[in-house]
Amino acid sequence: MIPPAFIDDLLSRTDIVDVIEPHVVLKKSGQNYSGLCPFHQEKSPSFSVSQDKQFYYCFGCQASGSALKFLMEYERLSFPEAVERLAHRLGLEVPSARNDEDEGRKRRRLQVLEQLDKARDFYKQQLRHHPDRARAVDYLKARGLTGEIAARYELGFAPSGWNHLPTSEDTLSLLGDAGLVISKEDNSGTYDRFRDRIMFPIRDLRGRTIAFGGRVIGDAKPKYLNSPETMVFHKSRELYGLYEARRMTPRLSRVIVVEGYMDVVALAQFGVTFAVATLGTATTDEHLGRLFRQVSDLVFCFDGDRAGQSAAGKALMLVLPHLEDGRKATFMFLPEGDDPDSVIRREGKEGFLSRVESGLDVSAWLFEKLSADLADAGHDLTSISGKAALAKEAVRWISTMPVGAFRQLMFDEVGHRTGVSQQRLDQMAESTRSVRLPNTDKEQGSVGSAMGVNSEEAKADEIRPDEALIDRDLALLVMHPELADDLESSDVEALEDNGADQVLKMVFRTIRAEDLKTPGQLIQRFSGSPIVTVLKRAFEYKPVLDVSYLKSEFASRLRHRALRAQRRRNQMVMSALVHKSPSLLNDDERREGRARRRDGARVERSIQGARPARTPRTMPRRAPEAVAFTPRSRVVVQTRRAVCHAFVGSGATLFFGGRFGARKVQMDDDTEMRAHAR
Repeated sequence: MIPPAFIDDLLSRTDIVDVIEPHVVLKKSGQNYSGLCPFHQEKSPSFSVSQDKQFYYCFGCQASGSALKFLMEYERLSFPEAVERLAHRLGLEVPSARNDEDEGRKRRRLQVLEQLDKARDFYKQQLRHHPDRARAVDYLKARGLTGEIAARYELGFAPSGWNHLPTSEDTLSLLGDAGLVISKEDNSGTYDRFRDRIMFPIRDLRGRTIAFGGRVIGDAKPKYLNSPETMVFHKSRELYGLYEARRMTPRLSRVIVVEGYMDVVALAQFGVTFAVATLGTATTDEHLGRLFRQVSDLVFCFDGDRAGQSAAGKALMLVLPHLEDGRKATFMFLPEGDDPDSVIRREGKEGFLSRVESGLDVSAWLFEKLSADLADAGHDLTSISGKAALAKEAVRWISTMPVGAFRQLMFDEVGHRTGVSQQRLDQMAESTRSVRLPNTDKEQGSVGSAMGVNSEEAKADEIRPDEALIDRDLALLVMHPELADDLESSDVEALEDNGADQVLKMVFRTIRAEDLKTPGQLIQRFSGSPIVTVLKRAFEYKPVLDVSYLKSEFASRLRHRALRAQRRRNQMVMSALVHKSPSLLNDDERREGRARRRDGARVERSIQGARPARTPRTMPRRAPEAVAFTPRSRVVVQTRRAVCHAFVGSGATLFFGGRFGARKVQMDDDTEMRAHAR
């Protein structure tokens, strides 16, 4: 794990303009630099780089971040790789915050990786020199593979038999940790996991062999066998062929997701070098997060049978939360009984790519799937009830998408197909949308994940984007973290514990606790948390005045905001008390009511900026007999010692205490309030 302090120091030493300028032509524009965005096609510059804030932002596609984020997105680097790249520019060595136990685990990992490399070389050597190699070579030739493509993917051969891997007392435990051997049930020894199989090395993005997949040559079961989960291999995260696709495809922008290793290798044999395969599992959220960090266009290739349709439905559910503006997903269905290998051998590269281009985009597949499911359930989609059912289901799925133009266009399509108005669709989305935003990749690809996500951020996951629209206070704090120095902690802590107030409190605490100085550090800190999309909207707010003029106003605004939050809490407590009969109030509730009343008066004076005028001494001490009002209006009951405010409706009963005894105020249905002594 890279220490967070080193990340902050690295960003503070880095000039983001120097990092971006080699890749984007930047021109000085006021205090910032501008240019054409490298993340989407545009004719007029909307990409802005702030040297003061060490942050970039595109007003077209909303791409944003620090120098680290730019390297990760533009050069498709992992988080550690981007840190190493920046550190190398500054001549720094990346430290490691590990204890002795972690160092021992790191050494063990390196030894396991070394053993996997030796196993890969052993399997390759067996494919060339083993006496039984002809069976393996003939199988590969029958599948149309050449020696060149086999060498490019470093294919090998695991001979039949139980013990072929070189072992010794020193390496036996390492082979077990690498998942290459299995212990016998009586603990009398081990035997090779892979036997009589074509071996496919599985490599990470750095090209290191981390596992193997084996395809049986004969009729044994299972047909495909993968390495088990180890300290270096997690099948829900890794993809076969992604490393090779990055190496073999210039400017990789699209990836095809297929089911098996042979499909990947067969497609590469015919020039389709941008295919990857999952490793014995369905596509996971982690897979999609990793792929969308590399490309913006995914093609899912499925069989055309019922199992393929079911798998495509699951993939659709997973991919929708990842489809922010600028990303694309296509669903390609092959004829029943075919696989990518058989199709490309029969139709060639052009025929296969033609099928890719004619695949269903995510909107077409969504409506086709929902329509088929509803029809199977007995709905007539030409009827009003059928259209209503389609709208309901479509809104439920589309609501999982990130807020943006893509999501809005999907809602527009729902309206076009069903005739439901946009206003009604928005209401349906509000009522059916899941409260929790989709989680993002939690591997070490961000400072947030490197530091760990705390419980406070977990609560923020429950903030929906529409509920957390940016306000001026949050925007100013994000753009100018130094404003946190002028705030009173008590004012911030008095804010609400939900919605935008909750985000504001969290940002304030993070800035104070970690001494963050720039927006880039702040965004990087929350990278991997769903609220980062809320924070990015701050850059759309342009204050009229310079920050030096905003400090006192900002502190005053937060103070006023805290007072309003306190008033709402007081009103909620008092509302609960006044609906109880006086005889049912216990001593604690009476004390609570008096305390809330005193606090409410103090808050009200602070909000209004002055104490309310005292009641003239000549005013009668008895409360007024009746005061006319309309339902839900503000009622003011005035006694010699207090001015009490409340919002009431028909049937409400209010109790006010004072020097001259309690007053009971009953609202009648004829919209008249009567006050009389208790």
